[in-house]
Amino acid sequence: MLRLRPYKACDAETIVTWVGDEVAFRKWCADRYDHYPINADDMNANYDNVAQDDNFYQFTAFDETGIVGHLIMRFTDEEKKVLRFGFVIVDPDKRGKGYGKEMLELAIKYAFEILKTEKITLAAFDNNPEAIRCYKSVGFKEVIPDEERPFCPFDEDWKRVEMEIER
Repeated sequence: MLRLRPYKACDAETIVTWVGDEVAFRKWCADRYDHYPINADDMNANYDNVAQDDNFYQFTAFDETGIVGHLIMRFTDEEKKVLRFGFVIVDPDKRGKGYGKEMLELAIKYAFEILKTEKITLAAFDNNPEAIRCYKSVGFKEVIPDEERPFCPFDEDWKRVEMEIER
C-alpha cells in the first residue's frame, strides 16, 4: 500500500539517482537547479532554502519496498487557494505500474482535504507524454497558460503543458 510522508533529508540520496540523464533532469526540474548532475546535498540545500516557508511542502511516497516517489507542493497565492505540484518523480523501476497515479491521488486528496486548496496546478513539457498521460489519468486538464515562458535547453524549444484540477 502506497503512502505519503514528509520528505526527509536522507531521501535525497535515492531520489537524485532516479533522474537518469540530463534530458530527464531538465524535464524534472526545468532548470530550478543551476547545474547537472545534482547530488543529495544540492537537493537538501534547495529545500533548506524554503523549509521555513509555510507555503511549501515536500513529500515522499513509500510502500513496503521503500521510497518509490517524490513531489513538492507550494501555494502560489496569499489566500492559499491555489497549490502547485512540482518535482514529481517516481523510481524508474516502478514507472508504468501505477505508482505515479497512486502518488498523485494521495497528494490531491491531501491538498483538497487537509490543505483545503481549491485548485491544483502543474506543468509538464510536451516531450514528456508519459507524465501528461499520468496527470490526465487523475483528473488534471490542460489549460491555456497566462503567459508563455520559453524553455530552451539544448537549443530546443520545449513547450510547457499547463494543467489544473479543481475541487
